[in-house]
Amino acid sequence: MAPEHNDLAGSTALVTGATSGIGRATAVLLAARGAHVVVAGRDAGRGDEVVAAIRAAGGKADFAASDLGDAEAVRALARRAVDLGGGRVDVLVNNAGVFPAGPTAATTAEQVDAVFAVNVRAPFLLTAELAPAMAARGHGAVVNVLTMVARFGVAGMALYGSSKAALLLLTKSWAAEFGPSGVRVNAVSPGPTRTEGTAVFGDQLDHLASLAPAGRPAAPEEIAAAIAYLAGDQASFVQGAVLDVDGGRNAA
Repeated sequence: MAPEHNDLAGSTALVTGATSGIGRATAVLLAARGAHVVVAGRDAGRGDEVVAAIRAAGGKADFAASDLGDAEAVRALARRAVDLGGGRVDVLVNNAGVFPAGPTAATTAEQVDAVFAVNVRAPFLLTAELAPAMAARGHGAVVNVLTMVARFGVAGMALYGSSKAALLLLTKSWAAEFGPSGVRVNAVSPGPTRTEGTAVFGDQLDHLASLAPAGRPAAPEEIAAAIAYLAGDQASFVQGAVLDVDGGRNAA
């Protein structure tokens, strides 16, 4: 592989939700830029495919299975990633998320708990497990993946949007907490993106995308490029930022 940049050479990156969509594109790109990528996800078959693709291109990757809805499994994932990384994780990409849509009145308490477990608690626990060691070494990066509906209201998106709004605030809080020790914490806020997971939305995805100046959904690689930027040295003076990659919806 011949990446444009290799500023992540020698580093270890943990990417959650890395077996498909934005996570997969991010894992491939970080590996191309020199990182040893720990591909985290629930599906071992898809995870092995991502690892094989990265290795075939000359990169370094390993798969780590994890159920992010289980707190102990999240902590175990952090420890596993450190082991696979030879004792360290330098980049954490909190990408995994669940995005149900539906009326508030039809949402159950169990659904609320499940969404906040994956979208908020898992990133919180992974950051709590890994960021202090980054701070002790004096460098590291955490990139959280949000959504444009964390910033404005959309009917049917109350649960999903509120969970990502919590992660937005955590991004800024962690930047204040870990930034003085050399750990940069930032976020990417994607707009509608065409992935395996969003296929269920059908024409609704295109309609939502049509409301932005770009007028189309993003490809996963376009979101991954923003994540890789924030993870790498080119963003050395960027802390606590939310990078909108939404086709201009924030300006519409």
